[in-house]
Parts: sequence; C-alpha cells; structure tokens
Amino acid sequence: MNKKQKFQLQMLGVFSFALVLIVGLVSYALRQNISLYYTPTQISKHEAPIGKVIRVGGMVVKHSIQQSKDELEVKFVLTDYQQRVLIHYRGLLPDLFREGQGVVVKGILSSENEIQAKEVLAKHDENYMPAEVRDSMKKQEKLS
Repeated sequence: MNKKQKFQLQMLGVFSFALVLIVGLVSYALRQNISLYYTPTQISKHEAPIGKVIRVGGMVVKHSIQQSKDELEVKFVLTDYQQRVLIHYRGLLPDLFREGQGVVVKGILSSENEIQAKEVLAKHDENYMPAEVRDSMKKQEKLS
C-alpha cells in the first residue's frame, strides 16, 4: 500500500467516523423533541408514558370547560367517545376552541387520565378535524 492509498483510507475512516457522530447527535436531539400521539382510550389503558410529553386528540366534551375568573387557567375534558381525559391548561386558548369541537393537546401526562397541557391546537373550519383524531375515532367505531 503506497502513501496515497494509505492517506485515502485514513480520510475515509475520518469521514465515516464524522458521519456516524453527526447522525448520532442528530438522532439524540430529535429523540428528545418527539411527542407521540395517543387517544383517551390508550391513555386509560395505561399505554401512554407518565411524565413524558405526549399529544392527545379528541372532542371537547360539552359543558366540561371550567375557566378560572382570575387567572388564565382552564380545565376541560377530551373524549374519543370511548374514554375521557381531563386537561389542565394555563394560557390563552385558540379563538376556535369551543365545546363539541376537535382539538389536539400537547402536554405531560401527570397521572391517570390527567394532562398538564403546554399547547392546545383547535380546528380550522366547520368541516376540519385533525387527521389523527379522525383516524383514531374511526378506529374506535370499528372496534365497537
């Protein structure tokens, strides 16, 4: 093996190591930001991890919204028409948020069927329901 071939082999090794390192670091960073989607039924079956950031979608149960008069705290219940999840949220709700509408909530599952929400996403128009909510509700209808 001459010097040129030896140098090329060393450079290939350095680039391979750098590529593996970059892919590993990116994967690690993305893993920390992933929030998996669950339905209220999955949460009630203890399939969702407690203390981790998750997303849950469903319909806001009618007459379940309890807003604090002094603070920006609100509690409401989400359902997939099988099970229910209590949501605690502190902040401004989207303008389109209301009872009987589909929403997706991102937050931490703090206990059984209770989520401390960080973000609430509401539907966009009269006919829109988040795809994840629609699909999970269709799945629940098929199982019933």
